[in-house]
Amino acid sequence: MGMQVVVLAGGFGSRLKPWTNSVPKPLLPLLDKTLLEHVVSTVPENLVDQVVIAAGYMVEEMRQYFSSIELPFEVVILPEDEPMGTGGALKNCIDHVSGRFACFNGDVVSSLDFSAMAAQHERMKGIGTLALWEVDEPTRFGIVGIDENNRVSRFKEKPPSDEVFSNLINAGSYILEEEIFELMPEGKFSLEREVFPGLAERGELGGFPFEGFFIDAGTPESWNAAVEAVIKNGRFASGSSIEGSWFADGEVADCIRGEYNMFSSGVEVSRDSVISQTTLLQGARIGSGAILERCLIGENAQIGAGCHLSDVVVDHGATVPEGSLQQGGTFPQIE
Repeated sequence: MGMQVVVLAGGFGSRLKPWTNSVPKPLLPLLDKTLLEHVVSTVPENLVDQVVIAAGYMVEEMRQYFSSIELPFEVVILPEDEPMGTGGALKNCIDHVSGRFACFNGDVVSSLDFSAMAAQHERMKGIGTLALWEVDEPTRFGIVGIDENNRVSRFKEKPPSDEVFSNLINAGSYILEEEIFELMPEGKFSLEREVFPGLAERGELGGFPFEGFFIDAGTPESWNAAVEAVIKNGRFASGSSIEGSWFADGEVADCIRGEYNMFSSGVEVSRDSVISQTTLLQGARIGSGAILERCLIGENAQIGAGCHLSDVVVDHGATVPEGSLQQGGTFPQIE
């Protein structure tokens, strides 16, 4: 029996600018799928009836994209007129979601075993089950305490270090019952601050710890980590993985390269360039002797001969002059 999948994709993708000035983050290509499709693929295809996207930015571009491709499920896009927080965005879906459903933050790429999580949720009969990930430093996250039966006993969003009671964090992936809507206030609010702590007190939340990988692919550094994870785990249906890099056109770019690069279609790379842990989107051109380390190179961008770029996000269509040296930041620079 299938279910609906809600994706909370209301953010502006500001940490991936300038890429997201013209392409909404959910539509950024991660190998041969968009980021949003990778998020949804956590749920086995045969379990997905419909995907509901709670969108807050470049909604029309998303509508055009999803109406132009064939998917094995229906996509419904519900825009936010103004930022509503994770809770408000989900409640905005109330007239479109029924029964048991999955809910994901819009940039989570993970190894979550959704079927095992769903089986635990069925056994526990609560209102929700949260995927949990263990970290060494949990203060930047919502931390979760569970008992010996995996029932959530405490939930606290981004606590100070002297209030940490667990190293398990909220991994932004949930199975929820429609009764959760009855517990939600009106207007803008946070699931993590205003709904989950109360459910934990009532014993209505399960926790599902998992291992493998968990990446919030919303920063340049974590984007590179996501590229590495999906290459390592073979999460692509087209193109090929050769010596740790992925090639959309199935051809080896004749350059010096490290592992975990993403070569999209139509990329041209000079023979003596050096490419390492770098994403090259469609139509990018790399000049002779250029060195790119941990960079994000936009569609149709041109990198001049002799450039040395490290940890730089280059905008779509930008031209980096020959011999440019830059470490960190963006090109062009964002004021």
